[in-house]
Amino acid sequence: MFEFAWLWVFIALPLPLLFYWLPARAEVQPAALKVPHLMQGLSVSQSKKKSNKVRLIVATVAWCALVIAAARPQWLGEPVNISAEGRDLMIAVDLSGSMKMEDMEINGRQVDRLRMIKYVLSDFIERRVGDRLGLILFADTAYLQAPLTYDRETVNQLLNESLIGLVGEQTAIGDAIGLAIKRFNAKEESNKVLILLTDGQNTAGNITPEQANELAINNGVTVYTIGVGADKMMMQSFFGSRQINPSQELDEDMLSKIATSTGGQYFRARDVASLQTIYAKLDELEPIARETRQMRPLQALYFYPLSFALALTVLLSLYQLLFVNRLLTRVSRGSYE
Repeated sequence: MFEFAWLWVFIALPLPLLFYWLPARAEVQPAALKVPHLMQGLSVSQSKKKSNKVRLIVATVAWCALVIAAARPQWLGEPVNISAEGRDLMIAVDLSGSMKMEDMEINGRQVDRLRMIKYVLSDFIERRVGDRLGLILFADTAYLQAPLTYDRETVNQLLNESLIGLVGEQTAIGDAIGLAIKRFNAKEESNKVLILLTDGQNTAGNITPEQANELAINNGVTVYTIGVGADKMMMQSFFGSRQINPSQELDEDMLSKIATSTGGQYFRARDVASLQTIYAKLDELEPIARETRQMRPLQALYFYPLSFALALTVLLSLYQLLFVNRLLTRVSRGSYE
């Protein structure tokens, strides 16, 4: 079916006539030229009238073509049913002060835990074609940074813009799970999967991990927990270097209990490679079928009248140039009337 997307644009068709009918400023009469009456061919006035008539016709057609192009002519095809399926993944990222620990390595360079998470999670988000993603940032409490959306680019940008300490220094794991449950309940059909990344234990918030775990079970939310942090790290001190465990505050028992009781799994991310392996396993989550969406193929046709108008404009310019050159040639030869 052929149609114009912006049919109202056609009200601009008579616009040139309005300018033509507007009161014009007083014209200065040029001095009359006395020319010999022994002349062959057309006079200047006759040639000018003929030229004006041609220009008016071409300009009118070009203007009509421009208005047609501005009205966005398009061809709509037959409706096509598209079956939609995918996952609903809410990602909760810890921004507490302990995420500053530089016990991770990317391409041979020591980085903090949050930078490593961004590095690997960005690729994970880019591969989520057809999935709805949401982003929660938590520390002293949990904040919804992005609701469930198909806009992966925005989710990725919001993640990369997050900063350690942005929402506090402590860790509210229970609040993050509770907020994710609340957002999932707003969706009628969802597989309700939460991926929670943290490097510590619950030290803040209004909901305890036990309460959040109970809510997740009752609302059918599957929680995959990821403990971030290396097991060994060399630290320089006044007495020399010594080996420490930078993840000694990580509450693995609590994270494992939450994951297994909700049907999920607990993962340990000690480096980039292990985190990439975890995301590969999450890729295997079964997508759910969503309601079928209908789409009509649309083909834009505006460029045909636009190209035609451009071609007429070029021809009009060439015609004007040839006309002026012809008159100048006659004047130089003394052919006046």
